[in-house]
Amino acid sequence: MYISIIYNDDMSKRKTQMSKLNMKKLKRIPKFKNEDEERDFWAKADSSEYFDWSKAEEVIFPNLKPSTQSISIRLPVNLIAYIKQLANKRDVPYQSLMKIFLAERVEQEYRK
Repeated sequence: MYISIIYNDDMSKRKTQMSKLNMKKLKRIPKFKNEDEERDFWAKADSSEYFDWSKAEEVIFPNLKPSTQSISIRLPVNLIAYIKQLANKRDVPYQSLMKIFLAERVEQEYRK
């Protein structure tokens, strides 16, 4: 291990120096028999002993669908009828239209 002082503003050199200072021997990831075994391992293991998180990159999964949960909600009959009429005009299922309306309204509230 060594320390060097950098007086200029070259961030890449600073990062290189800092990563050398923080560098440690990473453990090897074991082979797993199945997903349950792997899940149990990572639930207990400190991932920083296996990965250098300073080199991690942000990733976007555009095709990943969010998890959904079923709920039960009581609505006035006339409100459901209006929503069904609007959905029929737009040629979408009424429950999908309700999700769109709800998501739009929640987004508006968050922007306030």
